[in-house]
Amino acid sequence: MDKSSFAGLIVGVGGIVAGLLLEGGKLSQILQPTAAIIVFGGTLGAVLLQYPMPVVASAFRRLIHVFFEPKLDPQQVIKQLVVFANKARRNGMISLDADLPGVQDPFLRKSLMLAVDGTEPQELRKMMQLEIDNQSEYEDNIPKVFESAGGFAPTIGIIGAVLGLIQVMQHLDNINEVGKGIAVAFVATVYGVGSANLFFLPSSGKLRLRIREEQIMREMTLEGVVSILEGMNPRMLESKLFGFLQDAPKATTAVGDSR
Repeated sequence: MDKSSFAGLIVGVGGIVAGLLLEGGKLSQILQPTAAIIVFGGTLGAVLLQYPMPVVASAFRRLIHVFFEPKLDPQQVIKQLVVFANKARRNGMISLDADLPGVQDPFLRKSLMLAVDGTEPQELRKMMQLEIDNQSEYEDNIPKVFESAGGFAPTIGIIGAVLGLIQVMQHLDNINEVGKGIAVAFVATVYGVGSANLFFLPSSGKLRLRIREEQIMREMTLEGVVSILEGMNPRMLESKLFGFLQDAPKATTAVGDSR
């Protein structure tokens, strides 16, 4: 669980609600289903118009990663690569063929399969780097979905406010209801600006960080497999791969015999 995401959302929304209540306001004043339908429906429609359905669907599936960190363990991957390096050093690259079915990561499995099949290091790097680039280009659109939503929502909120004011202007004969109607009309603006700055834009930033972590994992994995194929010493490989980590600890001794 990402505590900072939960804390940020609670503190942000809580601060606004607390300010409203301290000023003598009521929650019922901003709980307007019509305004919510206009803002969120209009924003979703604009996003669907800008991006293909698979990208939008993928973005919503990824939304869980804003509040729950994906299960990425780079140190475990490094440990696994060092084990493979030791085995390849002792028994040859072909010996890793028996380990392929047990590799869970599809990218690592494909890279190792190409290495076991005798692909040259430069060619393997070129092939897998192309896959990394294509995957990264697709994934970069995911945070942009919420970034776009953050841009559309305030404008849709203004549209909702204008629609509300149009309805108010039609009842100017009842002056007592005009003030109340104007207050209700501006709730759509609150929804638009609030959702953009408290959810859509922050979610875009958090997803961008998550996706970059996954990209670094793939780059590290590729570098590890190529280094194994080139016959790099497992101890040197471990030290090299720890360099990909942001908080890289000192490399421990390689697993197994590295002679």
